[in-house]
Amino acid sequence: MIGFLQKSYPAVLLSVLLAVGSLILTYPAQARGPFVFDSIDGGTLALEDWQGQPVLVVNTASRCGFTHQYDALQALYDRYRAQGLVVLAVPSNDFRQELATAAEVADFCEVNFGLDVPMTTITSVKGSSAHPFFRWVSQSSGFTPGWNFNKILIAPDGSVAGTFGSPVSPMSAQITKRIEAMLAEG
Repeated sequence: MIGFLQKSYPAVLLSVLLAVGSLILTYPAQARGPFVFDSIDGGTLALEDWQGQPVLVVNTASRCGFTHQYDALQALYDRYRAQGLVVLAVPSNDFRQELATAAEVADFCEVNFGLDVPMTTITSVKGSSAHPFFRWVSQSSGFTPGWNFNKILIAPDGSVAGTFGSPVSPMSAQITKRIEAMLAEG
């Protein structure tokens, strides 16, 4: 019996490694890990703090033709926040349409939109300097923001549940139906 185990040990080990590797490859990539943003209000915002909740991450800019979507982002947050939705605004100057400082962005959003969604400091969302969250989204789903006000819906399990371009309103049925389904499951 011992001779059999010694001879078959490499085959058993290979089978176990293949099974574990298969599980790793088929398990959905998740965004809850070490993704931490600097908060525009000071401190940090960690995606893992919202585990079990849907999170809509939106790269924003104050001087963009889509800036009016801040109203819809706030309306979406107001409608679903009590049920668990988080809307995370990520100001970015990658498309050269953001104000110069985080303080200016915060003032602009408060004065013009009464925005109270969680918001990061000015953050890169594309290219080699992109925040690790946006690099992860690009690698795991193939989606990279092509302009301001792109939306990434993260499911309660941390997977990418959907990506939406700039023209898609935060209050569109494309987004709200997915959010409502997630909230109903939770």
